[in-house]
Amino acid sequence: MKTRAWGTQAADQQITSFEIDRREVGPLDVQIEILFSGICHSDIHQARGEWGNSKFPMVPGHEIVGRVTAVGAKVKKLVVGDLAGVGCMVDSCRTCAPCTHGDEQFCEKTPAFTYNSTEMDRKTPTFGGYSKQVVVTEHFALKIPAGLDLSGVAPLLCAGITTYSPLRQWNCKKGDRVGVVGLGGLGHMAVKLAAAMGAEVTMLSTSRSKEADATRLGATSFALTSERSTFKTLAGKFDLLIDTVSAAHDMNSYLSLLRPYGAMVVVGVPPKLELHPFSLIGGNRRLAGSSIGGIKETQEMLEFCAEKKIVADVEVIPAEKINVAYERMVKNDVRYRFVIDAATI
Repeated sequence: MKTRAWGTQAADQQITSFEIDRREVGPLDVQIEILFSGICHSDIHQARGEWGNSKFPMVPGHEIVGRVTAVGAKVKKLVVGDLAGVGCMVDSCRTCAPCTHGDEQFCEKTPAFTYNSTEMDRKTPTFGGYSKQVVVTEHFALKIPAGLDLSGVAPLLCAGITTYSPLRQWNCKKGDRVGVVGLGGLGHMAVKLAAAMGAEVTMLSTSRSKEADATRLGATSFALTSERSTFKTLAGKFDLLIDTVSAAHDMNSYLSLLRPYGAMVVVGVPPKLELHPFSLIGGNRRLAGSSIGGIKETQEMLEFCAEKKIVADVEVIPAEKINVAYERMVKNDVRYRFVIDAATI
């Protein structure tokens, strides 16, 4: 079926409106009328060809929230009228070891990502959430709990799960001391989620202007990392660091902030990592990476956020402002996520 979308035809072109084809609803598919679609910084990297794997034409967007408008004959998970979401994946092989353990993001045959990818047939291109409609197999459609601002729910499908997953992996709990490095789209979610899990959260930022926001989001402390004295004052304090920064920064200095057996988990994408072995060996500290979660964990995250009344801080924009939003994001001029009102597509 035909549907309207916003995307780009080439890396050097802006985001514009055009028509795309969505498949008809199969027996195990759901059709979702998109209500809101978040803008992730990875959308910019992909649309501008900055990661070297871009496929055009491209319709970005993997933070999708909408309402089910049709279901296949064998669908059991959702019914017409339900609120549903789609995150970073739309399919996987579902038979390999990671898939059967709920880690579809690590599918041995590579998942079908929501955009800039193909379906599992490795032929049919996938198009993302900057569009009116999406059709997805029911396994990869998430149930959106009622009672939350849907515009703020959309970024949970990427920024939310990207920060929830490492907090769960490292058993964040009441009384833990958690430091969040960087207050942006990922960082603001990490602060909210860690605080909701009962942790004592410290915001670690290069900008004093973020202090009031950090407190509002749930941080109990703020530290300015542009001051070298901070690393002496906080040495050995934290059980866990969630590093959301994608710019170059000194990993060794941050590792020194961990207690023995503490962990620093990287969810940002800095250009390179430079480590001194003793930054890890001293204190048996761990440096880890974390991706998105699988479908089960993402659903768990949504239920947790509903229970704790957590959504992302967003600025809702019409589709015609996507290019302006991209430029503002590059300048870090958003607090903390742009979300497209799909009614304007």
